[in-house]
Amino acid sequence: MSKFLVRLARLAVAGAAALSVAGCLAMVNTFVPGDGYRVEADLAYGSDPRQKLDLYVPEGLDGAAPVILFFYGGSWQNGEKSDYRAFGQTFAGKGFIVAVADYRVYPQVRFPGFVEDGALAVKYLRAQVKLRGGDPSRLYVAGHSAGAYIAVMLASDPAYLRKAGGDFGWLRGAIGIAGPYDILPLTDKTLIDIFGGVNRAETQPITHIDGVRPPMLLVTGDDDDTVSPLNAERMAKRLRAAGSPVTVNIYPGVGHAGIILSLMPGFRSKTTLEHDIVQFVQTGGNGE
Repeated sequence: MSKFLVRLARLAVAGAAALSVAGCLAMVNTFVPGDGYRVEADLAYGSDPRQKLDLYVPEGLDGAAPVILFFYGGSWQNGEKSDYRAFGQTFAGKGFIVAVADYRVYPQVRFPGFVEDGALAVKYLRAQVKLRGGDPSRLYVAGHSAGAYIAVMLASDPAYLRKAGGDFGWLRGAIGIAGPYDILPLTDKTLIDIFGGVNRAETQPITHIDGVRPPMLLVTGDDDDTVSPLNAERMAKRLRAAGSPVTVNIYPGVGHAGIILSLMPGFRSKTTLEHDIVQFVQTGGNGE
């Protein structure tokens, strides 16, 4: 990406302060290179129109590639996979197969509908990636914000994959970016409706850590005033107590939107997140 385009991308986002994270990302997508990978769009993992994913497959794969299934944020209420083309391009450029999934959101569904969709997407992807040069035994779930909740919940509670006809052992690891894992009691009226009550412990990923779980990479920014960094710290403490490998990275001077933007062209110097995810996947999810 040329210096001119980098500056233009930054100006575009800086001028979009009133937009959502997804809106900013959609603007950045204008500058995402389209070569070096192919996109298989709108692959259906279920019957609902929102149960679809886009698959980013690197060109010229040399051996079976690791696979990342990404769920975006949006307060379990909105989001579109097409806004996250830059995420797919970033890690396809590292030789990974990447899936970016839509899922049903409120008010169409409430908890646990969006987590159940995540499990269906895992099952579908595991069956498909070998045909495209992927390694089904190196399947990672990842997400930002509400999407991090989905990814980490799938790696915390084995019941969801079992219900979908899958196997908890399919998950090699989970990557949570600025995720809410321990946010009770709820105070927001919409969230109370989404999760069916103020203080339902079963809705929280941290509640389900009662044994060893897949390795996790939990990252956040110390300026995040949307989802407290304490979520990552408390979740990591619970995982370590259960004997599970976990790595926590807290990036200085980074907020809730900035952390996901730091994976995009023109912003990657803001954090080491790209490097941290690549290392986590390449080392098999070995934690601290």
